[in-house]
Amino acid sequence: MHIAIAGNIGAGKTTLTNLLAKQYNWTAQFEDVEMNPYLDDFYNDMEKWAFNLQIYFLGSRFNQVKEIRESGKDIIQDRTIYEDAHIFASNLNDMGLLSTRDYNNYLRVFNLMTSFVEAPDLLIYLKASIPTLVSQIQKRGRDYENSISIDYLNRLNEKYDKWISNYKEGKVLVIDVDNLDFVENKEDLGFIFNKIEGEINGLF
Repeated sequence: MHIAIAGNIGAGKTTLTNLLAKQYNWTAQFEDVEMNPYLDDFYNDMEKWAFNLQIYFLGSRFNQVKEIRESGKDIIQDRTIYEDAHIFASNLNDMGLLSTRDYNNYLRVFNLMTSFVEAPDLLIYLKASIPTLVSQIQKRGRDYENSISIDYLNRLNEKYDKWISNYKEGKVLVIDVDNLDFVENKEDLGFIFNKIEGEINGLF
């Protein structure tokens, strides 16, 4: 079984991935952030490093999905390959930070890769407002995220809402995390567990 968690920067994907892996004894697959050699450069000069960053993430995510399907294990994945294209690369193109030539080249590679992989059995989308995202980003204190603007987060949120509303690759569970504290409040975490269990039971 392959379950993936989608959501904007600061929505709580990594935290929930860890909690679900622990609760259900699933194997966790995380986004390759700390090892990404382009991330610091990208946040300092987005136009210069956008294509490099997106290609790195795309290759990393494709390798993840390949490993997930070949492992035969129950996997919980932090972010999907679809978000790279439909959210981040698309947004960079809209902002003029990723040229149309580079974007079209990127999409050709993306479309080729996704023709070889299967979508997650269940996609969990953590929906969060800008104040929630900003609060979470500030809490974790990553240096390279200090320069992320409200406008950038808002653009990503709009992309996410559009993508999720048109997602046809598989089953989707939307969880609004604005009024949930699944880290400190066990009832909130239990609420999420129950929602996910209901969706999983419907898969089989």
